Amino acid sequence: MASTLLFLALFVLDFIAFALALQAEHMRSTAKVVVDPEFMYNYCVYDSEIATSLGITATVLLLVSQVLTVRLACPFSFSFRKALKHGGYRTCAVILSITSWITFMAAEGCLVVGSVRNSQHTKYRTIFGDDPPYCETLRKGVFEAGAALTLHTSLFSKMNYVCCFKHQVQEGFDTDNTELGTYASI
Repeated sequence: MASTLLFLALFVLDFIAFALALQAEHMRSTAKVVVDPEFMYNYCVYDSEIATSLGITATVLLLVSQVLTVRLACPFSFSFRKALKHGGYRTCAVILSITSWITFMAAEGCLVVGSVRNSQHTKYRTIFGDDPPYCETLRKGVFEAGAALTLHTSLFSKMNYVCCFKHQVQEGFDTDNTELGTYASI
């Protein structure tokens, strides 16, 4: 494959996004009820918001990887490339591209919602009355779902990339050739 280095770089971006999403799950905020001795009321105190930063970083890395992969893949690229002919590779590429976009949107949704919800809980403290407060935290598994969907997105988008590349090689289309060709004189 002519662009093995680029393929590996995109895979590394996806792997880092996956690892950051898993780490965000393990570092998500926890809360505890604290009694204010001076005013005699209970309130929630949340610990660090590092999971928010990890989730947003994973979101950005996944977005960059998806955009670059789609840009380099053939069915829906924005460059002037030879279109795929009807057949197995085209069908495979279209199905993989659609599946990749669906899993990408779901992964981005999980990571963004998890980051926003985690950030909201660490920013606000609510003063309650006589009842002990219920300290809401981010539901367990939101970042894990984002990590799993990130892995699926990576798998489908890389399979789409390989499928398009194999089609171009089979058709004799050189992806690195930017010349118009040679002309024979008569």
